[in-house]
Amino acid sequence: MKKIGTIFSLLSLSLLAVSCGLDNYDEPESFLEGKITYEGKQLGLKGTNGGIQLQLYQDGYANHDPITVYATQDGTFSAVLFDGPYKLVTKDKNGPWMNKRDTIYVEVKGKTQCEVKVTPYFTISDENITLDNNIVSGTCNIQQIVQDTKINQVMLLVSKTSFVDENTNIGRQNLSKINPGTTTISLDISNNQNVQSAKALFARIGVKATGADQAVYSDIFRLK
Repeated sequence: MKKIGTIFSLLSLSLLAVSCGLDNYDEPESFLEGKITYEGKQLGLKGTNGGIQLQLYQDGYANHDPITVYATQDGTFSAVLFDGPYKLVTKDKNGPWMNKRDTIYVEVKGKTQCEVKVTPYFTISDENITLDNNIVSGTCNIQQIVQDTKINQVMLLVSKTSFVDENTNIGRQNLSKINPGTTTISLDISNNQNVQSAKALFARIGVKATGADQAVYSDIFRLK
């Protein structure tokens, strides 16, 4: 019986040591932050529901599944990581840009900056959105970047928070069969009770290319 008791005691100590070892693993402390750009300018993106995803890979580990990094609606992203070399790519067939998926090599140490350069199908500039007498009016210049690409739809979106995209909104107006260039779009909110009762109102224009899963977006305007 003493031998059995000794064996159980040693086993318990071994399990305790393993448990303590697991508890004492260091947590990642380095910080990777970056931006998604075209010609040096950050792109307006969908920042909710995991709309735009980047993938980080680190060689030398048994688990080769990517670390998913989500972009925010101003085109920035961040992740807390261990120091070391990483490979960063855009998610396959995700985003309002050409699906090139060029690999970016990043050496993470402390606070590290990086830039993901993409070629969007379209860009938005000279945007302006106003609210007057229950009519939300938006104008912008849509520039075609990738030839042989068509506009699937232009969206004017309003939200009661500063998060605005095609899934997060309380009112929207869509236009189809639109050509690149100066575009005007308006939304009558007089009969929209969600909009009327909102204490704050934000708006944004989105442009989605045919075949793309995501739209590119304008800056966000606060209307009230």
